[in-house]
Amino acid sequence: MSPTETAETKNRESVKREISVEIPADEVARETEVIIQKYQKVARLPGFRAGHVPASIIKQRFGEEVKSDVVEALVPKYFRREAEKQGLMPVSQPRVTDLHIHDSEPLRFKASFEVMPEIPVEGYKELRADKPEIAVNDEEVEQALDNVREQHATFTSVEGRPLADGDFAQASLDGRPKDGQATKDANPVHMDEVLVEIGGKNTMPEFTEHLRGASAGAERTFEVNYPQDASDKRLAGKTFSYTVKIHAIKQKSLPELNDEFAKELGEFTSMDAVKREIRENMEAEKRHTAEHEAKDKLVAELVKHNEFEVPESLVERQIDLRLERGLRALAAQGMKMEDMKKMDLPRLRVGQREQALQDVKSSLLLERIAELENITVSDHELNQEVEALAKQTKQTPEAVRARLTQDGGLDRIRNRIRSEKALNFLYHQSA
Repeated sequence: MSPTETAETKNRESVKREISVEIPADEVARETEVIIQKYQKVARLPGFRAGHVPASIIKQRFGEEVKSDVVEALVPKYFRREAEKQGLMPVSQPRVTDLHIHDSEPLRFKASFEVMPEIPVEGYKELRADKPEIAVNDEEVEQALDNVREQHATFTSVEGRPLADGDFAQASLDGRPKDGQATKDANPVHMDEVLVEIGGKNTMPEFTEHLRGASAGAERTFEVNYPQDASDKRLAGKTFSYTVKIHAIKQKSLPELNDEFAKELGEFTSMDAVKREIRENMEAEKRHTAEHEAKDKLVAELVKHNEFEVPESLVERQIDLRLERGLRALAAQGMKMEDMKKMDLPRLRVGQREQALQDVKSSLLLERIAELENITVSDHELNQEVEALAKQTKQTPEAVRARLTQDGGLDRIRNRIRSEKALNFLYHQSA
């Protein structure tokens, strides 16, 4: 075996531990007696009154169940006791092997588990973050103003003439995939009161071609061939047959960019004030994006320069968390539960593994930096987070705190805030 292989093997095993545990026979006997008494109270056996079944009969009829209950009661307690005695902090549930339980004998077993590795953090004070100059030019401000105008556009009906370029058809439409092209993703569509811009840059050419020249009340039927690179993947490469009923012809009017329009937008006295706020907001957004990207790069460099073995149980836990978030997002987008059940979860887990590993490594490194730099989270900071969560979920802070205390959520929030503060430390010290 090469020196490199020896080091890698040692590193892989650095988070794994196995301990042997022995529970005294008298403790096993006491616990067995307690459990037998519980069985006596509830056992219903022919020939015996309820609550009066002899212990010998209980042991005869329910021997294996009693042993199982004894193991369940004693093994976790004595495992924790022995781990603490040896100064070990398990981060995974133990895998129990070589279990021996016999009358009048000590209960013996071995427990395999993972512990937190030693995390050497080197070179973090030498890391340097990208901090580009943030600027917003006049063209960007004008584009943002155009978007504001579009949001405040008004539509008026046009009478006595057919649809022309620049008009909007207020219509309802029904679309069906061409024969043989229907799939679970390409279903028939129906839309009411949709506005179709004739000749618009976002309007499919077929809609413009067949609706141009039509009058209110007219109905048109035509096919649309979606390209393979269509933005909506459900339609890519498909041909749909549409029936469009035109209810009205509309013209769009945009407001003038003057001081009167500025006052309608809020507490502004002039259009110059609107432009100033737009510029400031865009600069803040760019600054936030740049800082977020710089922090991501810092963490990636931190992980790259500090190799250590990560407990598999922490990686699996992070994969669970990532999948749970992903499924919640799909549910929020309208995916049905029966469709989620059809997903290939083993393949999804494999796909999440590398990022989950990086997540765990970065989290552990930031926790270590927080320790080295004495970064703490005050009760005030924790209370602010609880109050924000209460407001978001429309509950009282007391109710949120009670729930989080019960399920360990407060500690998770405190750890998250601490890691965020450690990352902020890295970012600001890298100037």
